[in-house]
Amino acid sequence: VRVLVVDDSVFFRKRIEEMLKLDSRIRVIGTASDGAEAVAKAASLRPDVITMDVEMPGMNGIDAVRQIMQTTPTQVLMLSSLTHEGARITLLALEAGAADYLPKEASAWISHRSELQKELASRVYALGRKPTPFPKTFSRSLDEVFASGSKNSSTGRVFTLRSEDTDPKPAAVRAVSKAVAHIAPIRPVVKTTIRAADPVRVVTPAFSILVVGSSTGGPAALQTILTQLPANFPVPILLVQHMPRTFTQVFSERLNSICKIAVKEAENGDELKPGRALLAPGGLQMMIDPHSRNRVSVLEGDTNLTYKPSVDISYASVARVYGKQALAVILSGMGADGCEGARLLKREGAHIWAQDEASCT
Repeated sequence: VRVLVVDDSVFFRKRIEEMLKLDSRIRVIGTASDGAEAVAKAASLRPDVITMDVEMPGMNGIDAVRQIMQTTPTQVLMLSSLTHEGARITLLALEAGAADYLPKEASAWISHRSELQKELASRVYALGRKPTPFPKTFSRSLDEVFASGSKNSSTGRVFTLRSEDTDPKPAAVRAVSKAVAHIAPIRPVVKTTIRAADPVRVVTPAFSILVVGSSTGGPAALQTILTQLPANFPVPILLVQHMPRTFTQVFSERLNSICKIAVKEAENGDELKPGRALLAPGGLQMMIDPHSRNRVSVLEGDTNLTYKPSVDISYASVARVYGKQALAVILSGMGADGCEGARLLKREGAHIWAQDEASCT
């Protein structure tokens, strides 16, 4: 995998290059010290992956990503500080087309931590193995998503988020609201007449909760889905996205500002309400309160857990409390988090939709 390293700091450019060179699958083919140089070298060197600093003088990371995605689309890994501003710009860069990000905490990068080196190399290699990206508008009509058939099981469904030039059809908003409340859980109701043009098969029983898990590529995928939900969405939503604490706060604020539904970073004791999404805070675990199915508990959780928040933890909690009344969605990601929780949900009769491989980061 051929990599271009972009950072205004000489130290970080060299540090990133050193880390990547330890992996024989990766070759650093160039470096750049600002966004303008990055755009030029992306065009001349044609790397498979670009590691991009967020905050740089002159052209910053987000403007560089926008230009690169327009001229020479490339897989971009953002390296961001854990500040509020760093998180905000990183999320904008992900919307502009960056594929993933990695927090740039100075102390971790100065020390020779093998875990960080492995994490950086594995993410770069994974991105480098993916096809060249297209500019990500992610505006596929949800009429198509919910009309598509399920694969492999009566309680599983695979759907695609695809880049398109047009805005979602207004009917998609109606379809998604109808779908979560009524979409074909097991088999069509015999008495219901289904026409070929109908985007959704209306059957019972209704779902009582929607829980969504995502990781790498998740912010863009979540924004695609959540911005299409109507304000009167009929069930509460739980969101688990792998992010540091600063990022989840900024991400929830951004989603709340652009979505019709309400979105907030979850706090211990928050009430589950239709038309509101609770985002698990970074560094903590979010579960259904064992004493009240209409509230969430936000806890430290086991210190040995790799993911904080963990999709498995939230899925398992929903499986225990809501069982077959739950609809779980697993989106673009990296690693196995969510797999065991999905098993538990499936065992309880819940329904699980998965984003397809082709549209995942």
